[in-house]
Amino acid sequence: MKQLVVTGAAGFIGCNLARELNQKGFSNLILVDDFTARKEENLVGVFCSERIHRDSFIEWLTENHNEVEFIFHLGARTNTSEFNFRILDSLNLSYSKSLWEICTIKQIPLLYASSAATYGLGENGFNDNDATSKVLKPLNPYGLSKQLFDLFVLEQKTTPPFWCGLKFFNVYGPHEFHKQRMASVVLHAFKQISETGKVKLFKSHHPNFKDGEQLRDFIFVDDVVNVCLYFFEKQQDSLNGIYNLGTGKARTFNDLVSAIFSSLQLAPQVEYVPTPEDIRDKYQYFTEATMLKLRSAGYTRPFLSLEEGVKCYVDFLKNYNERVTNE
Repeated sequence: MKQLVVTGAAGFIGCNLARELNQKGFSNLILVDDFTARKEENLVGVFCSERIHRDSFIEWLTENHNEVEFIFHLGARTNTSEFNFRILDSLNLSYSKSLWEICTIKQIPLLYASSAATYGLGENGFNDNDATSKVLKPLNPYGLSKQLFDLFVLEQKTTPPFWCGLKFFNVYGPHEFHKQRMASVVLHAFKQISETGKVKLFKSHHPNFKDGEQLRDFIFVDDVVNVCLYFFEKQQDSLNGIYNLGTGKARTFNDLVSAIFSSLQLAPQVEYVPTPEDIRDKYQYFTEATMLKLRSAGYTRPFLSLEEGVKCYVDFLKNYNERVTNE
C-alpha cells in the first residue's frame, strides 16, 4: 500500500488532519515534522507507518517517491512575528520549492498550505483568482514567504498531476496549545476567562469601526480538514489552483467572545485595550474570504457557524482542563 504524507503533522492543522485520516481508515501515514516535545501531545493516539524529521524528508522522498500516493504539505514556520527571512526562506519557500519539483518530476499529487496573510491589508480585496494573487502585498515576512511560493507555483509550466494551494484564514480549534502566543483568539480568550473572568480585546483606532467590531473570517479546523480531504478524494487536474479557505462570512471579535461566554454560560465581560503602537499601522480591520472558487470546484458542504465551532472548541477545552486537573 502506498503512503500518504502529512508534513507539519505534529502541528495544529496537520495533527487534526492525521487524526481524521485515521478515522477514515488510513493508517498508512508518513508523518513529517521536527517533533519537538511541546508538540508531542498532538500525536497521542495517531497511527502512522513512519515518522520522518523534516530535515531528512526531502532526501527520503527522493529515494522513496514510488511509495507515496499523495502529499499534504502543511509544514511551515507560521510565526507572523518572525522577521528573519532566511529562516522563512529555508522552511517555507525553498523547502516548498524542492517538494514541488520532486512532485512534478515523479508525478505525485500535492496539496499545500498557503495563507490569507498574503492579502496584507486587503487593499486588493480577498479574491483568490490568479490575477489578484499576483498583485498582493503581504504585511510581514511570513506572508511574503507564502506569497512568493504562490507566485512560483503560478509561473510553472510543468506541475504535479494534481495540485492545490489553500489560503487559510483565521483557523481555530483543538490541538493548538503548542502555538503559544500565535494560538487563536479563542484559546487566549478561554484562558483569560478561566483566570480573570473577563477578556481583553484591542480598541479600534479606525473611525469606521467601534471597539471590538474589527472583522475576521474565523473557520473551525474541522472544516479545513474536510476541504483537504475533498481535494484528496477528487484529485482532478481541472481543479488545480489556489483557493481561499475561510467561511466567506466575516464576524466581529465581539461576536467571537460572546460565543465563548455563551458556551461557558457566563455573561460577557470585555475590557478594550489600546492596540500596540508598533502594529497599529499594519492592523487588519476586515478579512473575508471570497469562496466562489471553492464552491465552483464542487465543494458544497456547509461550514460551521462561529457559534457552532466555538462551542465545539470550548467543550474540548473544558474537557482538557478537567483531565489535566484530575491527573
